[in-house]
Amino acid sequence: MSTIEHTSAERRRDYERRRSARRPDTSRTPDRRSSKPARGQEKVSAAPERTKIRFSLLSIGKGLDVPFVLIILALLVVGLTMMFSASYPVAYYEMGDSYYYLKRQMIFALIGLAVMLMISYVDYHYYHRFSALILGVSYFALLLVLILPAQEGGVHRWIGIGDIFGVQASEISKFAIILFLAHWGSRYYDRMDTFKFGILPAAGVLASTAFLLLLEPHYSCIVIISVLTIIMLFVSGIKMKWMAIGGIALVGIILLLWMTGMLTYAMERMDGWGQALVYKDNDQWQQTWQTRNSLYAIGSGGLFGLGLGQSRQKYLYLPEPQNDFVFAIVCEELGLIGAVLILLLFALLVWRGVVISLRARDRFGKLLGIGLISHIGLQVILNILVITDWLPNTGISLPFFSYGGSSLLTLMFEMGVILSVSRTSNVEKS
Repeated sequence: MSTIEHTSAERRRDYERRRSARRPDTSRTPDRRSSKPARGQEKVSAAPERTKIRFSLLSIGKGLDVPFVLIILALLVVGLTMMFSASYPVAYYEMGDSYYYLKRQMIFALIGLAVMLMISYVDYHYYHRFSALILGVSYFALLLVLILPAQEGGVHRWIGIGDIFGVQASEISKFAIILFLAHWGSRYYDRMDTFKFGILPAAGVLASTAFLLLLEPHYSCIVIISVLTIIMLFVSGIKMKWMAIGGIALVGIILLLWMTGMLTYAMERMDGWGQALVYKDNDQWQQTWQTRNSLYAIGSGGLFGLGLGQSRQKYLYLPEPQNDFVFAIVCEELGLIGAVLILLLFALLVWRGVVISLRARDRFGKLLGIGLISHIGLQVILNILVITDWLPNTGISLPFFSYGGSSLLTLMFEMGVILSVSRTSNVEKS
């Protein structure tokens, strides 16, 4: 080897040694600057991973909250039984078929169970994304019923498909408001105690929906969505001072509507209810015929009841016993003990729904679940207050018991959403 080639080889070796000396030693602790994530990398890693739930006949029960499902099935079976017991005399008298209401309600119950199961596989975060769209659909439905011909009594409430099926626009509105407030409360949770982010959006949605319901008119739904709005704002972290200010403003709005004559329909019912309580022989007593026979049914039931199917008031004394006043027949046939046991089932359903909601992996799931289960509990309380004459008759159905296909399907849909929260949380833990 020549002297020139030897020198060139040494130079190459020296260059490689210097180059390797400048490289970072990966065996040692890396520099702080090298451990810093790239732009956008931290946000991606911090985002919760979406849990995919695949539908399979072998995984139908995977992740479902079994106690919640069992309570639903128990209420559905008892509700169908008592609805049939309360309805077969009026069904035979009006339709010539004692099983008319039972057959239709059973069809909707089976469809509702299938809907509940399918919705439980839908990731509830999709509702988060489309909350504004669903709220817009509810506004469209409320406007549509005002254009359609009025139903019996001059009210505008139903979107009908011939004589086969009808949907109450208000049922869509209840779910839409709960969904929107859950979406808003989870997105702006740290600013919900301000007027701009806490009060103004909720008041705007509530006022616009209530105005459209006022034109139907549908006062019971206004009461329900108002109370649900208060519940959703409370669990979203709003301050109590805003609740007090909102209560004062609500009283002022009611007084204004009363002075302008927009509450005539409601005041007629209030007058009949109040006059009947004070003056038992007044003509207004005739306006409370349904409530009066409801009290007769409850009183005659006693402690143990007259027995299943042995009610007397359902034989055309109590109007529409299969609808809003079905629980009066429950009290007459099963007595105080049977009625209390059914109310305990409802209490267990609400309690289990709250437990599922609190176990949700994010704030949106918690708010959505609490709002939906509060809707069920609220309707049960209001229905019991109406049939016992603590409130005027405002047409509030009893979940799982009152006859009605659209209300039952909506109810089962909401139960499916709560089960979606349950299924997602349980699958993620397993």
